Amino acid sequence: MRPRTVLVTLFDGVEALDVTGPLGVLAGANAYLAATAPGQTAYRIATASPGGVAVDGLSGVTLGADGDLAAAAAPHTLIVPGGTRYLTGPTDCNPEVVQWLRRNAPKSQRVVSVCTGAFLLAEAGLLAGKRATTHWSRAEELAKRYPDVSVDPTPIFVQDGSVYTAAGVMAGIDLALAFVEEDLGRDAAMTVARYMIVFLRRSGGQSQFSAQMRAQIAQRPVLREIQQWIADHPDADLSVEALARRANLSPRQFTRSFSSETGSTPGRYVAHTRLETARRLLEDTQEDVVRVASDSGYSTAEAMRRAFQRTLGLSPSQYRSQHS
Repeated sequence: MRPRTVLVTLFDGVEALDVTGPLGVLAGANAYLAATAPGQTAYRIATASPGGVAVDGLSGVTLGADGDLAAAAAPHTLIVPGGTRYLTGPTDCNPEVVQWLRRNAPKSQRVVSVCTGAFLLAEAGLLAGKRATTHWSRAEELAKRYPDVSVDPTPIFVQDGSVYTAAGVMAGIDLALAFVEEDLGRDAAMTVARYMIVFLRRSGGQSQFSAQMRAQIAQRPVLREIQQWIADHPDADLSVEALARRANLSPRQFTRSFSSETGSTPGRYVAHTRLETARRLLEDTQEDVVRVASDSGYSTAEAMRRAFQRTLGLSPSQYRSQHS
């Protein structure tokens, strides 16, 4: 097969995870193909910045560029990560990046923004008349600044023609996995997802974060240990009384402390964790629904079915059929 060229634009203030997340997926796909079809390469990956210089990432990490953006040809897949320098106004957009995007992005077969990279696409006129998404905290700002863009803050990622916009760091990984599945097949995408310990395909939108993402990480070590225990033992007795005993607190003290430090009640946290466990088992295993319910901590398969209908609007069987 002919490798698909992938180019990632770099600039000062870029969010390094918006770069490394999707590229980690594509590099994993290359490793998968090398193991299953020696001599084959799925993606030929490169990065480019204005002037070809190293850039200072938002997190303090310096990222080296493979070449000068001005000399880069339009790739098959163009990835534009997010950052911070252009969020206070359109004049903060890196003009060299925007100009290059205007000239070259329409020649690419896939144009992808990750998180606030949508602002750069919009500034270059690439989202005009299109539906797009960005990080939920910036969606209103994007819509106000670019009224010709139909901004939807709900989806994890949106495709409108050849333009793809992803909501955030994890959504960039989700989108890259979708490309791998389209290009190389489900087995390749599933292998990469399992290696990275992420879902191959998450249902719902940005509002459906994982239990661990919905809740804050507790400050006190004993409560952090309880959070980990819940994740590792969804089929255990996770009642308030049982968890309070593990924390050496009274049920009232435990409930008050857990809710205060995580922003979620123990019961809600447990419910989200069990639902996500069931979703993962339905996607990644062939266990029957009754076994999945038991392993996920539900008292019966019917209890699991009600949880799925209430949260996802699907039965477990319907969910599996859509994610297998």
